[in-house]
Amino acid sequence: MNCRVVVEAAVPVYDVESPDEAVRIAISKTGEMLNPDLNYVEINMGERSCPHCGESQEPAFIAADESLVALELEMTVFNVEREEHASRIARKEIGQRLENIPLEVLEVEVVEDEEESEESNDADRSDTEGGESDEAAERADDDEVLPEFEDLIE
Repeated sequence: MNCRVVVEAAVPVYDVESPDEAVRIAISKTGEMLNPDLNYVEINMGERSCPHCGESQEPAFIAADESLVALELEMTVFNVEREEHASRIARKEIGQRLENIPLEVLEVEVVEDEEESEESNDADRSDTEGGESDEAAERADDDEVLPEFEDLIE
């Protein structure tokens, strides 16, 4: 089973003047800490809301030119036994690279395996189409692209 896991991170940012600047710096800082090992983790602005009225707020809280920015980090974890296992793996992988940054799992969603979906799509196509398969078309496209790539290397 594969799962998509969304983890919230509270990223500190220093010497900022506006929430937009804080968010940009936090995303850049987080990207640097995650890359190149976890370049498949998507980084998005987090969502904050007032606990009393529920009104939406900026993802960055600024005080004395310092900010705490809420970011959502999303990754897919493959071949797990259950959702709890996926959340532990995501927290561990992300947490190892984001030292001293608190993390909280927001969402775990089971994702359909690509192989299963491709097999069902191939079966559907073979029932409805009598022409060339997509795989053969992709191989033909790859054959056309490779000579151009080799020309670029020379």
